[in-house]
Amino acid sequence: MTFRDKEREKKEYEEMVISINRVTKVTKGGRQFRFNATVVVGNRKGLVGLGTGKANEIQDAVKKAIQSATKNLIKVPLIEERTIPHEAIGISGAAKVLIKPAKAGKGVIAGGPARAVLEMAGIQDVISKSLGSNTKINMARATINALKQQKSIENVMRLRGKTKEEILGL
Repeated sequence: MTFRDKEREKKEYEEMVISINRVTKVTKGGRQFRFNATVVVGNRKGLVGLGTGKANEIQDAVKKAIQSATKNLIKVPLIEERTIPHEAIGISGAAKVLIKPAKAGKGVIAGGPARAVLEMAGIQDVISKSLGSNTKINMARATINALKQQKSIENVMRLRGKTKEEILGL
């Protein structure tokens, strides 16, 4: 496998940098600066992951974050390839994120890190509200936690041992 083949293989996921922070460690020799990066990756078809990385250079921190995010991928069930099955609240630290399904054509109504995570997951119509703290990494984690709670109708059918009509009340 050549280098180019490896590069093509890696590019199956898109990545978006959520934040880059400069962090400082004070030692007796002076201050040591490093960079902390938070990145979300996804294929816009239901797979999304969040990762962080820390290094002396920004590029290295982003690379580490991308590797971490690809290891932490989750599958999000999509309805009609555009929205989520039901509403959910995700919590991480003091950050809470509420996500609700929306009608076709509504678009992604979300801000900041929540928007990045939802777009990378391939969700096209969703309403999101940030409740509580708006720390970037915690908002992104809360959005991921809300997406983890999503259950498809097939999953619910399997868990309850019922038909689709019984669950939907038809």
